[in-house]
Amino acid sequence: MRYALLVGVLTFLIIVPWGERFVTFLRAHGIGKRIRVEGPSSHQVKMGTPTMGGILFLAPMALVALALYASFREERAGGWMLLLLGTLVAYAALGALDDAEGLTRHSGTTLAMQVGILGRYMFLMQSAIALVIAAALYWGVGQQEIALLGHAIPLGIWYVPVAAFLIVSMVNAVNLTDGLDGLAGGTAALAFAAYGVIAFRQGVPALVAFCLAVVGALLAFLWYNTHPARVIMGGIGSLTLGGLLAVVGLLVGDLLALVVISAVFIAVELSVVLQVGYFKYTRRRYGEGRRIFKMAPLHHHFELSGWTEVQVVQRFWLVGAVAAMAGVALALWQSVR
Repeated sequence: MRYALLVGVLTFLIIVPWGERFVTFLRAHGIGKRIRVEGPSSHQVKMGTPTMGGILFLAPMALVALALYASFREERAGGWMLLLLGTLVAYAALGALDDAEGLTRHSGTTLAMQVGILGRYMFLMQSAIALVIAAALYWGVGQQEIALLGHAIPLGIWYVPVAAFLIVSMVNAVNLTDGLDGLAGGTAALAFAAYGVIAFRQGVPALVAFCLAVVGALLAFLWYNTHPARVIMGGIGSLTLGGLLAVVGLLVGDLLALVVISAVFIAVELSVVLQVGYFKYTRRRYGEGRRIFKMAPLHHHFELSGWTEVQVVQRFWLVGAVAAMAGVALALWQSVR
């Protein structure tokens, strides 16, 4: 654990100094964010904030995963690191493509929405990557069961579609949460810290080191991403974090712990699903669409209810911290049953 903690500290100390130059580079090259028209009016001041900031923490995370693979190549954990590295590269590439599309294609209004890849194509590509990862978990790593309430549930070949579903769900959940300064980054840091503790309990030092490296990298990113954000992680960051969080959860194998630790992300995703579903249902039934929330995702609802952006982020962080503690407690309780 002490070496894993040191990896997290060093990752933070390495990223923060060169982050200033990175943000300056993005701004100088006009790699800025377009704010969606229907978003809260307070967000219009973010127009032009550099995006694709996920590169700032993904590059060190990839190097850590590669180093851990080299160190644990002869052990099972080596395969885990290779899988995490592949997940990182695949979703980072998809996120970078989405960000690049959003910077070059937009509607004709002054305050235009960042378009990116069309939703149906994005979903198909996310699903294709998730299926490959799930297949690698099943045939390559040997994961074939999911633990629930202390009981191992063997899924056989059904593990592949179940794992793929969980990966796509988490990818979109984190992506939807990335809407306020520091929200996704801070909540993800808490989640990976929780998994670092669980991995330590399970005796997987490589996974402990990787999780704490992610925590250190995200804390360094938050140095520039907390309100008012000087850089936004973009799809390259949010999609990758979601994929990594899901894969770490699947490697640990505790489904309920994954749900609890990811409670903030899941709540945000559910708010969108409920809002869209209810709107379509009421439009068919009553001729006009109605809403459950003032705006979805959930954090925008609270903004329009009178909370400031900082209040929303900090309170979501608090919920994320409690969820992380509850998830760790649940995982440890189940392991001793």
